[in-house]
Amino acid sequence: MKRWKILLADDDPEDKEIIRDAMEMINAGNTINFADDGEHALQLLSGEYDLGNIPCLIVLDLNMPKLNGTETLRRLKLDDRFREVPVIIFSTSINSIEMEKCMQLGAHSYITKPITFNECLETAQAFHKFWKAY
Repeated sequence: MKRWKILLADDDPEDKEIIRDAMEMINAGNTINFADDGEHALQLLSGEYDLGNIPCLIVLDLNMPKLNGTETLRRLKLDDRFREVPVIIFSTSINSIEMEKCMQLGAHSYITKPITFNECLETAQAFHKFWKAY
């Protein structure tokens, strides 16, 4: 049985804490796990795959150290184990060239990070609904 359904990779501790709080407020706190960057996300995914656990949704910040969201997305889509897992890019960037590049690499969608806590709750609900659909 899967321990968590969503993996979110983001290097900003405050952004992770806000999402964690929002997920807990909608009673879905146990459905999400966090990685500090793309490299850490790939390590977690590989370890969970070995245990038979694959998340239903991967959420990647675009600008992270070590391995950014674009390169992490590229590696996920080249890996047979994770190719079919939907990936959402979650970023403050509204650069249309970056958005298009991510979509061409196989991102399911590109979401701009929320500004208010109410927007964060809406985002958490969208993540929750998304994985429940799979």
